Amino acid sequence: MEKVNFRIKVLSRHLNQETSTPKFTLESFPCLSYKPPELSEPSAVFDIKEMRKLVDGHNLEDREWLFGLMLQSNLFNPMERGGKVFVSPDHSQSKEQQREITMRRIEYLLEHGVFKKWFTGEGPENELRKLAFSDCIGVFDHSLGIKLGVHLTLWGGAIQFFGTKRHHDKWLKATEEYVVKGCFAMTELGHGSNVRGIETVTTYDSSTGEFVINTPCESAQKYWIGGAANHATHTVVFSQLIIEGKNQGVHAFICQIRDENGDICPNIRIADCGHKIGLNGVDNGRIWFDNVRVPRENLLNSVADVSPDGKYLTAIKDPDQRFAAFLAPLTSGRVTIAVSAIYSAKVGLATAIRYSLTRRAFSVTPNGPEILLLDYPSHQRRLLPLLAKTYAMSFAVNYLKKIYVNRTPEMNKVIHVVSSAFKAIASWHNMRTLQECREACGGQGLKTENRVGPLKGEFDVQSTFEGDNNVLMQQVSKALFGEYVAAKRSKKPIKGLGLEHMNASCPIVPSQLTSHTMRQAQFQNDIFCLRERDLLERFAAEVALCQAQGKSREYAFTLNYQLAEDLGRAYSDRAVLHTFLEAEASVTSAPLKNVLDLVRSMYTLVTLEEDAAFLRYGYLSTDNAAMVRKEVANLCGELRPHALSLVSSFGLPDAFLGPIAFNWVEANAWSSEQN
Repeated sequence: MEKVNFRIKVLSRHLNQETSTPKFTLESFPCLSYKPPELSEPSAVFDIKEMRKLVDGHNLEDREWLFGLMLQSNLFNPMERGGKVFVSPDHSQSKEQQREITMRRIEYLLEHGVFKKWFTGEGPENELRKLAFSDCIGVFDHSLGIKLGVHLTLWGGAIQFFGTKRHHDKWLKATEEYVVKGCFAMTELGHGSNVRGIETVTTYDSSTGEFVINTPCESAQKYWIGGAANHATHTVVFSQLIIEGKNQGVHAFICQIRDENGDICPNIRIADCGHKIGLNGVDNGRIWFDNVRVPRENLLNSVADVSPDGKYLTAIKDPDQRFAAFLAPLTSGRVTIAVSAIYSAKVGLATAIRYSLTRRAFSVTPNGPEILLLDYPSHQRRLLPLLAKTYAMSFAVNYLKKIYVNRTPEMNKVIHVVSSAFKAIASWHNMRTLQECREACGGQGLKTENRVGPLKGEFDVQSTFEGDNNVLMQQVSKALFGEYVAAKRSKKPIKGLGLEHMNASCPIVPSQLTSHTMRQAQFQNDIFCLRERDLLERFAAEVALCQAQGKSREYAFTLNYQLAEDLGRAYSDRAVLHTFLEAEASVTSAPLKNVLDLVRSMYTLVTLEEDAAFLRYGYLSTDNAAMVRKEVANLCGELRPHALSLVSSFGLPDAFLGPIAFNWVEANAWSSEQN
């Protein structure tokens, strides 16, 4: 009955249109307008140009020239938004259209001398110039970067490093000038990371002096071969080499797959890999070989050769060492992936942070002004630690480039380990950063023209190509294990891979951390070294225990994959920190040093906070972990005034960011729709 009476009263008030006096009033506010952050943010306390030199590392003038070259051509899809011109790929095009425009962009760059002396030039300076150009091209379009990388770095690099003079003389200049268009046929349907297990088979016919290449089964088809579907005329085929009935392991052969008219050669079958979640400007294809004959001279023979009468010749008798020597040059791909991942993260962060310095939401007082997104501590916590990590990894990939261009045969192991580690953590970091930037931009992050969303699809592949990241981390751990065991057996100090810290006494972390302690480089180095040291010792002990139980070493590695992955991460983080400290040591400007000190502390402490290994293995107590979390929040507040200066120091031209990084109101105005 009470419910009935209540409903009668409600209906009565409604029918009698009873109203009560409002207890609040609505006030009108002026429309939102855009104000450039340069007018409202604090002036930089450090020299932005000097910071950019430190972050980019090399060839700044070459970078500016190439950025300008791309801005001069309509091929790079210029569009006007908010009174500014922006360039980015048109992802609304079909994959066929994207492939065609990618090839036309390559032709434009070729005509303007971008690839001049790519192979015919010599020395570290020439290699750094090439890497700088790769950085810039990747900032515009990952498809363009990959399409070029397949031709120049993989196909051309294979000829340069796996081949000898006869190959260099015939192929390198033709590659540089795009007389031939190359691709790199290693991956198969059934084998990716496990290169040693590929199933393509090559035999030798001594009666004709030719190798005969075969795809014996469907799982042996070459898969994801960039350039194969449409444009490539030649490929380097990776295959098992059978000589006199004996498998001599994986070798590489030059094989023509299209003639001068673009028609597929006899006994070659090619199919398209189809539409992908990104990189549709790259014509990935599948290749089958049906008794394809190539001249004996097409064997890339820097490691091994076959005589005219069919004898296998090599100076490296051990198959494991021969395979390692054969694959050593492939590190170049991992170098460029690691670097491009960090530049992608820079595009995302520069766009998202600039947007957050002009976009407002909610107020904290009645009828008060709305608050800038980046003035919310939660928004700072989302973006500023990623900004610090991007700076740290910039120094790391600069170090990787430096050791790569100055490489010697003795450095092969170091470059392999460092490139594997940095490729994995950089590509993981990029994907996490882009996702956070996409969300931090709200609905605007969904718009293709604002770049952040499409970059996720374009760069996702980096986690698995040129080595699955998880596999690479296990390779890193195996290499560390090998160095550790060898030093123990020889009773000599460990030397190499940055493990020299293990020769000293074990670092001791204070039982109670303070803000002052946590910001000291010595503490940061100590706790990173402690984690790496302890995990390597644990990993070695667990492997030894498995072996004592009769298990093989490889099976022991497999069983201890969790420790291996933790160790790989520990090595990577410590190596990154050391490159940061090295970069910091080169700086003489006090204001620059002070900001770098904040950035380094943020990188280190957010790593301590996010990696459960510090708690799992007891390097941090729960109380100290809480102190670290609090200090990260404090550092967010201290880095906030430097946010604009730090992203400006990336040196990315405005045109290569998303329109929301600038006047997002005008960019979305009705007048923009009429132009």
